[in-house]
Amino acid sequence: MRGAVAAGPDFASVVAQASGANPLICLQCRKCTCGCPVAARADIKPHELVRLVQLGERDEVLSSRMLWECTSCETCVTRCPQQVDIPAMIDSLRQMSRAGGKVTAGTTVPAFNDIFLNLVRKRGRIYEAGLMAAFKLRTLSFLQDMDKFPMMLRKRKLALLPPNVRGGEGRRRLFERARQAERKTGA
Repeated sequence: MRGAVAAGPDFASVVAQASGANPLICLQCRKCTCGCPVAARADIKPHELVRLVQLGERDEVLSSRMLWECTSCETCVTRCPQQVDIPAMIDSLRQMSRAGGKVTAGTTVPAFNDIFLNLVRKRGRIYEAGLMAAFKLRTLSFLQDMDKFPMMLRKRKLALLPPNVRGGEGRRRLFERARQAERKTGA
């Protein structure tokens, strides 16, 4: 971890420990925000997120929409003179947000992530039609984007039948190891 943070009860230390990114070395130069493709619509900007972590504003950070709107494109890290890894911090903050029941109302990202991982766990790869159907059922957004479905079929972007992928036992072991590692870290 760049610029080690002393272990302690404060939020910045917890985030640094969980993510491997040190929020305390941020200079607040705003270069991360200037390059962020979602900053214009986010409730808090990347540099503000880091500052709120530094100030220990746990509830405000964990209930922020920015956690779920970040695309993890890493433009912020590329532009940062201190190399503060905001996407790594956001990954850890997402876990904390879910564990603490602070997920922003109206966001569908956690539902999408759960469905995506479940399909990979079961099938070994993504089955797009199944992903779309499960997502529409879970979020009750049945008609949203349905006009794109025929075009995607016509252009062969969606398969009607799921792929048959071998290695189910290996996948099961891999996901089990990930679950055990998550339990050890307390995430």
